[in-house]
Amino acid sequence: MPELPEVEVVRAGLAPAVTGARITGVTVADDRALTRHRGDAASFEAALLGRRIVTAARRGKFLWLPLEGDADAMIAHLGMSGQLLLREPGAPHERHERIRLDIAHPTHGDLAVVLADQRTFGSLAVDPLIPTPDGAPGGWGTDAAKVPTQVAHIARDPLDPAFDDAALRRTLARKASAVKRVLLDQTVLSGVGNIYADEALWAARVHPETPATALSSRTANRLLHEIRFVLEKALAEGGTSFDAQYVNVNGQAGYFAHSLNAYGRTGQPCPRCGAAIVRVSFTNRSSHFCPRCQKPPRPRS
Repeated sequence: MPELPEVEVVRAGLAPAVTGARITGVTVADDRALTRHRGDAASFEAALLGRRIVTAARRGKFLWLPLEGDADAMIAHLGMSGQLLLREPGAPHERHERIRLDIAHPTHGDLAVVLADQRTFGSLAVDPLIPTPDGAPGGWGTDAAKVPTQVAHIARDPLDPAFDDAALRRTLARKASAVKRVLLDQTVLSGVGNIYADEALWAARVHPETPATALSSRTANRLLHEIRFVLEKALAEGGTSFDAQYVNVNGQAGYFAHSLNAYGRTGQPCPRCGAAIVRVSFTNRSSHFCPRCQKPPRPRS
């Protein structure tokens, strides 16, 4: 599933093309791409047609395009394999095209924004905007202190200027569950998935099964630093692509996979100490770590 760097790459690619553009056409080719929309395809089309897009915003793994009037937005979640692509007007349909928005930009002219999704877990929706509880902007790419209702329960991500470091430390201090489980909880911090959790834990020398409450303040601070570092590095390298499912708005893959130290490197030597990276099952996922550098938690007495 695309994580923060991949979704931010898409948001940043969309922003210049959609900001200030007017939606001139909406074509829903597959209703399954509207699972998050409270209504049918006709209501989705009616809610968007003729509207002007204010900007492109993101919190965690959610994207949204605030609409003129400041009352609602089109939100997008890419699911496992969703792609938001920019295409020339009248471009041939993508192989797994689900929804197409035709837009007219005052500078860039006519364009199309296409949701393509091989596995149909991605979704678009029109959703009301509500005020943020802390009064800070809703996410990256917007100055408005508003967020879609379907995104309101998602915590801020570690790269958000309004992210509360002290609140995360307090949460870690009271959570007895494994630290990796806490990092993947999108109500605690958003945007971190399996890949970047494994990479940050490796960098911080923390075993994924360590109880969060067992982390010292120094270790918690180091872990947060490494989370930010790995997210920023992945963002600079265009995200992580293992196949053709994740691409940017122009259909290009990211190359952070070449910088991975733990994730997906089962049996390969740890770049730090040379021990073989191991993989263990973790709640329908897998954890990758170095058994020498990332010491397992001590059994509780």
